[in-house]
Amino acid sequence: MLVDSHAHLSMDAFNDDREEVIQRAFQSGIQAILCPGEVTEAENLTRTLSLAEHYPNIIASAGIHPHQAKDFSEDALRTIAGLAKKGLIHAIGEIGLDFHYNFSSAETQIETFRHQLRLAENLKLPVIIHSRLAEEAVAQALAQENFTQGGVLHCFTESFDFAQNMLEHNFYISFSGIVTFPNALAIRETARKLPLEKILVETDSPYLTPVPHRGKIKRNEPWLVKETARFLADIKQLSEAEFARATTQNFEACFMFEIKNL
Repeated sequence: MLVDSHAHLSMDAFNDDREEVIQRAFQSGIQAILCPGEVTEAENLTRTLSLAEHYPNIIASAGIHPHQAKDFSEDALRTIAGLAKKGLIHAIGEIGLDFHYNFSSAETQIETFRHQLRLAENLKLPVIIHSRLAEEAVAQALAQENFTQGGVLHCFTESFDFAQNMLEHNFYISFSGIVTFPNALAIRETARKLPLEKILVETDSPYLTPVPHRGKIKRNEPWLVKETARFLADIKQLSEAEFARATTQNFEACFMFEIKNL
């Protein structure tokens, strides 16, 4: 059993063959997929919710990505709250801070992030955090909001010290295909040191195709999570089956979701 804990299946990149991509994943042994929806983009959110409704083992989250923080509104927060109260989402996200691209100003990103942390705390939902060159500001926001619900630090690229800090706040650390890249030595070392019971694995599809398919397959897909999992299992000196079993259990615990036997 393996899960893809973060795949953007509702993005336009999958418009031509979304059904085939999903079937390819399930036929290759992927048991469940989390699909994050972007609340400021109505079509993306609608697709995300439709996927979760149609496929028992695809679950949805919803949030305002830091790139879209400039589009924050109280209506967006009300939309997230409404979805949560109906049981249609399992987490708020992806949310967070990205000080690499800065598509929204740092101040706007932080304000939007904190609004969503507050909402997640009130709703008792985990969050899915995107952090790029922003670990100090993320940690500060979590502390200032007294956030206790935990969640996932997704597509990990930050420091080991930050990963440890997030563990203390009840977060899981999710690794994408980046960990397989030749220059990702520090990320691999973090994966080696972290406890298995706090690790998740993801594709972040359609981005970040893992080695050995990088450069050969342009668009990443959920079935390729197997390559990242295989790589991480080797780092952790575990069998692929042991690693898959543990990360699947972590996924179920994090998102309070029981994978259905189909």
